[in-house]
Amino acid sequence: MILAIDMGNTNIVIGGIDDEKTYFVERITTNHVKTTLEYAINFKNIFEIHEIDPKTIEGAILSSVVPPLNATISSAVNKICGMRPLIVGPGMKTGLNIIMDNPRNVGSDLIVDSVAAISEHPCPIIIIDMGTATTMCVVDPAGNYIGGAILPGLKISLDTLSSKTAQLPQISLDIPQKVIGKNTIDCMRSGIMYGNAGMIDGIIERMEAELGQPATVLATGGLSRFVTPLCKHKIIYDESLLLKGLLILFKKNKQ
Repeated sequence: MILAIDMGNTNIVIGGIDDEKTYFVERITTNHVKTTLEYAINFKNIFEIHEIDPKTIEGAILSSVVPPLNATISSAVNKICGMRPLIVGPGMKTGLNIIMDNPRNVGSDLIVDSVAAISEHPCPIIIIDMGTATTMCVVDPAGNYIGGAILPGLKISLDTLSSKTAQLPQISLDIPQKVIGKNTIDCMRSGIMYGNAGMIDGIIERMEAELGQPATVLATGGLSRFVTPLCKHKIIYDESLLLKGLLILFKKNKQ
């Protein structure tokens, strides 16, 4: 089993995975003021909850969109597991041909998602990752990463709506029963949830038109499971997609 870590702007996803299965997936808050020791305690607590001996961890890998915290997380892993993680970035062997204006600027999470998607699904592929931002990236029929779109995340949209309008409250992201809401909270839920679903459906249609053929559509990220059931397109939800990609990259790059 390896320790696979995906550090996003809001949460850090921590998983234990090998070729047979995913043993655990947990989330902790991304916090710029936490020390190495505090993150190490988080890792230690996760291992204890799942009754895993850190000595059984064969390796570790980190995908991060928060570079200032990379050294802190790497040191925390070293404290608990006695090793520093591989870090996904330029120079790492991915097997993915990135056709972009500046391939080095492509987010590591998008690369990892694409590597995992190609290993399990036919191309072309559209991958939706719903986190702080919603990203939609495209792998063409030849297996090349060719770009995508970045949208405001679900919670960003909701927080902006509540904070910028005096009479609209903070609400939870429950799935609405109807599109036509009968009160303010239901109307907000409908607008946010069905609005995002409609936006995703519309972009999928336009991406498939540019590709010239239908695509396999995958979704991952903590919020995807709430929105994708409301979409008209067939979308395969895979909570562990990024962890699977990290496992593949670890095996490609381990010493």
